[in-house]
Amino acid sequence: MAKLDMIGQIADLKEIDYKNTLAITSIIELLIEKGILDSSEVAAKAQYLEDQTLSEIRRNSRFGIRTDFR
Repeated sequence: MAKLDMIGQIADLKEIDYKNTLAITSIIELLIEKGILDSSEVAAKAQYLEDQTLSEIRRNSRFGIRTDFR
């Protein structure tokens, strides 16, 4: 029964993830349509944040800092 519960929870998380992604994408698209942002700014910021995340992971692993919080 616990396995079935876990499968249900995973399905719920996928639905929540989809809705969050849809909301974020909608907001970004509206900001671009209104001329507040342009797509290159969004792409550049996404790349910057991804690079920062990768850099932090590398730095933490060098110092033996645990990054998986399971």
